[in-house]
Amino acid sequence: MTKPFFPICFALLVVSTSCEEKEQTEVPKKLTEYVDPFIGTGGHGHTFPGATVPFGMVQPSPDNGTVGWDWCSGYHITDSVISGFGQLHLSGTGIGDLADILLMPTNTQINLLHFGKSRDSLPYTSSFSHTKEQAKPGYYSVDLEDPEVSVELSSNSHVAFHRYTYSKKQQPSFILDLGYAVNWDAPVESGLTLENANLLVGYRHSTGWARNQKVFFAITTSVPIENTVLVKDGQVENSVKSVDGIKTGGQFFFPSNTDSVEVKVAVSSVSIANAKENLATYGNEKSFDSAKKEAEEDWNTILSKIQVETPLDSLKTIFYTALYHTQLAPVLFSDVNGQFRLQNDSIGTQKDGDVYSTLSLWDTFRAENPLLNILEPERVNDMISSMLAYYDEQGRLPVWTLYGNETNTMTGNHGVSVIAEAYVKGIRGYDAEKAYEAIKATMMGDLRGLEPYKEYGFIPYTKLDESVTITLEFAYNDWCVAQMAKSMGKDEDYAHFMKRSEAYQYLFDAETGFMRGKSEDEKSWNEPFDPKYSSHREHTDYTEGNAWQHSWFVLHDVPNFVKLHGGDEAFTQKLEQLFTETSEIKGDNVSVDISGLIGQYAHGNEPSHHIAYMFNKAKKPWKTQHWVREILNTQYSTQPDGLSGNEDCGQMSAWYVFSSLGFYPMNPASKQYELGSPIFEKASIAVSETEHFTIKAPNTSSINKYIQSVRLNGKPLQRTFITHEELMAGGTLEFEMGAEPNKNWGL
Repeated sequence: MTKPFFPICFALLVVSTSCEEKEQTEVPKKLTEYVDPFIGTGGHGHTFPGATVPFGMVQPSPDNGTVGWDWCSGYHITDSVISGFGQLHLSGTGIGDLADILLMPTNTQINLLHFGKSRDSLPYTSSFSHTKEQAKPGYYSVDLEDPEVSVELSSNSHVAFHRYTYSKKQQPSFILDLGYAVNWDAPVESGLTLENANLLVGYRHSTGWARNQKVFFAITTSVPIENTVLVKDGQVENSVKSVDGIKTGGQFFFPSNTDSVEVKVAVSSVSIANAKENLATYGNEKSFDSAKKEAEEDWNTILSKIQVETPLDSLKTIFYTALYHTQLAPVLFSDVNGQFRLQNDSIGTQKDGDVYSTLSLWDTFRAENPLLNILEPERVNDMISSMLAYYDEQGRLPVWTLYGNETNTMTGNHGVSVIAEAYVKGIRGYDAEKAYEAIKATMMGDLRGLEPYKEYGFIPYTKLDESVTITLEFAYNDWCVAQMAKSMGKDEDYAHFMKRSEAYQYLFDAETGFMRGKSEDEKSWNEPFDPKYSSHREHTDYTEGNAWQHSWFVLHDVPNFVKLHGGDEAFTQKLEQLFTETSEIKGDNVSVDISGLIGQYAHGNEPSHHIAYMFNKAKKPWKTQHWVREILNTQYSTQPDGLSGNEDCGQMSAWYVFSSLGFYPMNPASKQYELGSPIFEKASIAVSETEHFTIKAPNTSSINKYIQSVRLNGKPLQRTFITHEELMAGGTLEFEMGAEPNKNWGL
C-alpha cells in the first residue's frame, strides 16, 4: 500500500505472454472487484478508503487523527495510527472538515480526561498494519493492534454500519468522542444521552469550513450497554446518563463475554428525532451483512452503466476506481421526511426528490457534472432543485456548499454553469423559470468581484486578488447564462450576457501571449511579470496557479481566442510550449495545488483539465491525441498515489473516465464533446434504460494512439467532436487508430 507512485506504462496494452487474456471459462469478475478505494489515499489525492454507497449521506471511514493538508479526508496511506472512525468524510478536497461522531472500539477502560486533544495525547488510538486492512465499495475492515479488535464498516443511503469483533474480552467497549476534530473544524457545542441500554442519541455543533455545522445522531447497539462513563470539557461525570458541553463523549461497556457487536449510526442536520427516524427506516431491520451485500449490489449496478473491454486488469482498476470516485459526491442531505437544515438555521422540506450538499462546483462543473448529466439525469434534477433551495435562502446560487453551509470557496459562480449545461442538454425536472431567475440574479449581483467586473468590463488587478482568473471565469459564466436565455427565448438577456462574455479580451496581452492583470484605466499591465510565478491565493492575479496555467480559460469562444494569438500556427506553437516548457515554478508562496506537471501544464489542479483538447480547435487534433495519452499515461496509476492532485469530489476521476473513453466536454455547456484518444478496445455507456452508446477502437494500443478515421453509426465523421444529442440517442462510434498522425482527419 505504501509503494511509491509508479505510472502505468501504456506499452502494456500490447498483449504479451505476461498479459494473456483470461480463459473464456472463467467467471467474470464483479465490477466492484476492480475498484481500489486506496487509490488517492496517498500523495495529494485526499480520498478516504471507508464504506459508502453512491451519493450516500454517511461515509464511515478511519481517521488517523493527524493534522495537515494531506489529511483533509481524515486518512493518509503513510500513517500507521487510527484514532477512530468518523461517520462523515470529504472525498479529495483541499480543506479539512467533517469526521464527525467519532467511534473507537477498545478493550480497556480509558482515561477520558484527554478527550478532544491532539493525537499524541489521545488515550484510545491504535496502531495498525496496511496488510490487515481491506477496502472495497461499500465495505472497509482493519485489525486494530493495540486493543486487538477487528473493525468492519458498511453503509446504506442513511445509516453507517459498524461491526466490532473483540479478541480479548477484558472490557469490550467503544469510545464516542464528540470533541474530536479534523484540521479546520472545531466543536462549539455537543451532548449525548443514553436513552436506553441499546440507544444513544446526541448532537455535535461545530464551526470550520462549514461555519454552522449541526449534526444530530442516533446510535443503536446489538448488545446492551452495561455500563457508561461520560465526560464533558475535561471532567468525568459519574452516575449520569446525559451530558452537554463543548467537548463531550464517553465510554460504553458491554458484558465481559461479548464477542461481537453491531453498531448502527444515523445522522441528521435537523434533529435527534429525524436521526432516529432515519435509523428506523434504513437501519433497524438491517444486519451488517445485509447492508454490506446491498451496498455491493448498489455499486455493481451503478458501475455497470459503463462497460469497458481491455485485456489489462490494471486499466480496469484505474477506470472503475475513477468511476467509483465520480459517484461519491454530491451527498444526500435531506432526511427520510424530506427535511434539511440551511445555513441560517431555517429548516427546509423537499417534498419531491432529495436534497444534496457537498457541492464542489468550481471543480466539478468541468467534467464531473457533465458525467452525471449522462449517467444520472434524474439525480441531477434533484441536485439543481437543491441549489435552488440554497438560492431561496441567500439570493444567489451556491459556490461551494458543505453540510448546508456556503463556504464561498474558489472563484467564479459555477452553479450558473451547472444549471445552464443541464438545461441546454434537455434535463428539465425542476422549475426552469426559477432556475433561470437564479442564474441571472447571481450574475447580476455585486458579490465575489462582480461589482468591479460590471463597472469596468473586467476586474482590474488593483481591485481584487486573482483578478485574471475571476474575470475569465465570470466571462464563461456569462456565456452560460446567454445559452440558457437563448434556449428560453429571452433575446435581450442573450445579447446582454453574450456581450459581457467577451470580457476575456481585455486581459489578453498579444505581446507575451498571456492573460495578465490590467489596470482600471486599461493602460498598463501588472508588473513585474513572470508567467512561472505563483503566489497562493493572495498578491496574485491567478488562482492556485500561474499565467501559464490560467491563460487558456476561454472555453466558449475558442475561434476568436485563436485569432488573438495570431492564428492556428501561433496558437498551437504557444499551446505546445505549455507542455514542453521547463516545470520550474517561481515564488516564495507557491500554491501547493500546482501538481502533476507536464512542462507548465498542471493536471493536478482543475484549471488545466480542458487545455489538451484545445488543439482540436486549431486544426491540430493529432496533438490533442498525443497529449491526452501522455496525461492518461503519467497522471494516473493503480497505486495509492495514483492521482496527481486532489480528487476534488470526482473531477480528477471524471477527466479520466471521459478521456479514456475517447471524448471530453471541453466546454460543458456547448453540448459538444471533443474527441481525443480512446484506450479501450470497446466500451459501452448505458445512456438510458434502453439505449447504449458504444465506442470501438479495436486496434488501439500504446503505439496506435492517433486517430486515422472515425465513423458514427457507420458514416464517416470528419469533425473533432460529437454532440450530446448524438451520444444520448445511442449508437456506435468507431475509431481506426494508428501509429502515425493522420493530419488530414478532422480538419
